Order: sequence, then C-alpha cells, then structure tokens
Amino acid sequence: MPNTFLERLNSGTVMVSDGATGTNYQKMGLGLGVPPEEWVIDEPHNVLALHRAFVEAGSDIILTCSFGGTRIRMRDSKYAERAPEINFRAAQLARQAASQRDGVLVGGSLGPTGQLCEPYGELTHDAAVSAYAEQAAALTDGGVDFLILETFFALEEAVAAIEGVKRASALPLVVSFSYDQGTRTMMGLRPSQVVAAIAPLGVAAIGANCGKSLDTMEQIVAELSAQRAGIPLWIKPNAGLPRMVGDVAEYDISPEMMAAYATRFVRAGASVVGGCCGSTPAHVAAIAQAVKAVAREDALPTLSLSETSHDLRG
Repeated sequence: MPNTFLERLNSGTVMVSDGATGTNYQKMGLGLGVPPEEWVIDEPHNVLALHRAFVEAGSDIILTCSFGGTRIRMRDSKYAERAPEINFRAAQLARQAASQRDGVLVGGSLGPTGQLCEPYGELTHDAAVSAYAEQAAALTDGGVDFLILETFFALEEAVAAIEGVKRASALPLVVSFSYDQGTRTMMGLRPSQVVAAIAPLGVAAIGANCGKSLDTMEQIVAELSAQRAGIPLWIKPNAGLPRMVGDVAEYDISPEMMAAYATRFVRAGASVVGGCCGSTPAHVAAIAQAVKAVAREDALPTLSLSETSHDLRG
C-alpha cells in the first residue's frame, strides 16, 4: 500500500478522514466559548482519546486540533503567545494516536483567522501570510504528513494562506471551502470559481467541508467534479444542521445516512470522504465500512457477455 498522502491520492485509493473536533469535545466537557486548541495543553488525554476513537472507527486520516491555531485567531486565548507550541503539540498528539494503526496519516488543520482581508476588512495580506507561515511551520515540525486549509469562504484569505503555507513548508496542501449559502460560500463564491482560482496554485486536492446539507453537498461535489481540473476532491459534510439541547449542539443525520451519501460522493469522484460538524466516530465507522464495500465492488473483474455465457455453459 502506498505510504504517503500524495502516493495514495495519485494511486486512486479512496481514503476516509475523521469527523468533528469541536462538537465532540463539547460532549466531552469543553465549555462554551473555550477554544478547542487550549485542550492540546489543558486536556491532552481527551485530544488523544478522540483521535484514537476515529482511528479505531476506520479513519485513514486524522486532523490535528489546530483549526483555530493562527496567532491572529488565538489573540483572545490564554495561550495567545504560545501559538507555535499549540500547533507543534497538536501535531505530536495526532501523530501519537495515528501510530496505533499502520498507515494512518496526519493532516495539519489550518482554519480561517476570523477576520476579513482587505478590502473587506482590516486584515492585511502580509499579516495573513505571516500568520499562516508560522502555523504551517509548527505543524510541519510536529510531524504531520500534509496540511489542509479548511472551512475557508473568502478567496483573498485562502490565497494569502496558500502563500504563507508554501513559504514555510514543502508538504502537500489541501484547500477546502465551506459553502454555507447552499452552493455558494459566505462571500458568494461557487465551486467552479474556487477551482478556477485555486487549481493553478499547485495544491494537492480541492474540497468542500461543513455546509448546509448532504443534498447541497452532493450538488457541490457534482460541480467540483464537472470542472475536470485533474485535482482530487476532499469532501467532509456536516451531520446536518445543529439544534441546541442545553449547552450542547445536537445533529440529526444518522451514521447510515452519512455513509450512504459518502458512497455517492465517491461515485461522483471524491478521493477523500469524512465528516465535519456533528460527525462522531460512529458516523466515521459507517462511512469507512460503506466506502470499503464500494472499493471491493469496483475491484471485482467485469466479465464480458461471451465470458459469462461460457461460465454458464460450463
């Protein structure tokens, strides 16, 4: 079996990524308003436990607890001055969990800063580039196999983030946008526009995560695939939309439904499938089982009509 992220992508192997971080941490006791990244230092045993649960569920890929790990986004955290350390430790924890099964890869997660880039906001291009370069360097030093910019919605920030990552790391890079306005991002971008802008920048895969529903994600996958850009697709939808039960967000899409859609995404051209907000190890286990069943079916030889007739006669 190929043992690197790029080799697996290029071989056509379908991989299963993990599920949600924040919503699962909330069920484990993460307080409202507490950045999940703080648990890398405060509750490392819980970070390890969730990683390991996803590995046991069948994830081929687990993502670091570093989504909000830029120095800019951590400005209000009690660990604001320890951003590089947070990212380095997050990578090491994921690496430790991945070692429990051969072949599990670790992706370094980088999310939006929470600010809008100029001309829509105050975040300058250079400041964004520097923040992402710092985060990418720490994750790379911590031992991740590749880096992923996920849940982006603004092209300006994504382009700055790509520049920053490439300045600091030679690892493969995935870029995934969130289409929370149906089949458009918050800034009005369609999947075809994202592909046109991002594909020429030398990324390993382009994707979609989070979003509104499984049905709209299926439309997004179809549009991404129709661009025929020759770039693998990374797809991780939410387990539906949240509803609050006390202080915890609950999601209603079942593991079986997530798995059914995951197979449809794979049939439509996805190379990596998994879950975003609300998706638990049970969701990932169902996805992994369904996707592997599809892979086995596709591996079966197809007999010609003459061969079939010969077999029946024999």
